[in-house]
Amino acid sequence: MTSLRRTVLAASFIFAAAIAWQSASRADEGGVSFWLPGLFGSLAAVPSTPGLSWTTLYYHTVPEANGSVPLQRGGVLAAGINAKVDAVVFGPTYTFATPFLGAQPALSLLGMVGRSEASINATFVTPGGIVIPASLHDSRTDFGDLFPQATLKWNQGVNNVLWYVTGDVPVGAYDSNRLANIGIGHGAIDSGIGYTYFDPKAGHEFSATTGFTYNFKNPATQYQNGIDWHVDLGASQFLSKQVFVGAVAYYFKQISCDSGQPAAIGCFESRVAGAGPQIGFLFPLGGYEAALLIKGYKEFDAKARPEGWNLWVALSISPATPEPRAPSSLARK
Repeated sequence: MTSLRRTVLAASFIFAAAIAWQSASRADEGGVSFWLPGLFGSLAAVPSTPGLSWTTLYYHTVPEANGSVPLQRGGVLAAGINAKVDAVVFGPTYTFATPFLGAQPALSLLGMVGRSEASINATFVTPGGIVIPASLHDSRTDFGDLFPQATLKWNQGVNNVLWYVTGDVPVGAYDSNRLANIGIGHGAIDSGIGYTYFDPKAGHEFSATTGFTYNFKNPATQYQNGIDWHVDLGASQFLSKQVFVGAVAYYFKQISCDSGQPAAIGCFESRVAGAGPQIGFLFPLGGYEAALLIKGYKEFDAKARPEGWNLWVALSISPATPEPRAPSSLARK
């Protein structure tokens, strides 16, 4: 079970890479937050096999906001949002064999390509206070931002602890005059901690990861999102060495106000919760180990942001765990 738990790790938490799908469908400015709830999940803090691994993630979401949920985008108030986003996130992770501060260090760099479609009923407010209603539609397919990440993971028996730091390098397709974007238009940094209880003999697992996001000012709009707080949860049971099932959940809340533009709808602190099922499959792939994870969330309790549902399909390929070698004295016999 030890090698299998390491394999499933890389697919069980997909760090801040899918964040770049952001169109006008999430929190903060234009309904967009750097952190995408659900990025972490089961086995998030369990150490992985040293070496180079590769993760590919498909992410699909359909968020909506009715006319009672206004969203601010600079000088625009928008309501009645309908959106659809499809994104593919991909990139390498290198896990070091040499410990650092008693932990296992790893570095990652992910990118993405995606398509965003959005339609809204908007109300434009001119500098003279004139209110102009309009209906807008936009779609875009392009490359998104880059997302570096560093992690440290400690293990002691069934207890595992994670520290991570990640951020947004805003090089993706972004235009402040467009409704649908792939990049977010500004930098951000996010850091937090996580814990995983994992008993490989019984197959029981529970994980919780929490962190905070600091958003830098968007130079195109002079708008700065507030500080965000988020919690991701995952619980699973291994039915065999190859299959596990469980549940996932998240909670996202903006804990400080946006700034930089007239606060036409107040402080604009957003929140959302989500929950759903997950299933994972583990299998050999050549000389490597692979893990396929499928999970989904239904959102609820949204404030100042749309809510809907989202689907994640992640495939991770990592080095196979070396088999224990017999002592040299036995090998010669």
